[in-house]
Amino acid sequence: MTIAEWCVFATLMLYLVTIAAAKWSGGRGFDNARPRDPGFYGDPIRARALGAHQNGIEAFPFFAAAVLLAEFRLGPQRLIDDLAVLFVIVRIAYVFTYIGNRPTLRSILWSLGFAINIAIFFMPAIKGWLPA
Repeated sequence: MTIAEWCVFATLMLYLVTIAAAKWSGGRGFDNARPRDPGFYGDPIRARALGAHQNGIEAFPFFAAAVLLAEFRLGPQRLIDDLAVLFVIVRIAYVFTYIGNRPTLRSILWSLGFAINIAIFFMPAIKGWLPA
């Protein structure tokens, strides 16, 4: 497996860990019989963790598709790997800024992550113009 493919897995795990940590920190307040109970997410930190989790679910498909497309179309693997690692780092920072209630920085990180995804996605189209 390539580094980029491991990053796809890491991105999946990140959004799962984000909500698992919020549920675990809730202790007995979390009822597994009612996992989507809005009352549990009334706590501001848990509400932001839920938001980060949901955004992770939204960001995952495009990232996974971009990586697979770039690899299947024989984009430069080293660059795909580097951008995928950068995406994971940005997503980790995004989760921390989301939970830490830093909306401006969070928006900047989201935009950066989206730009990285665009770059990976279009890698096969521009590979002829990239240095060998």
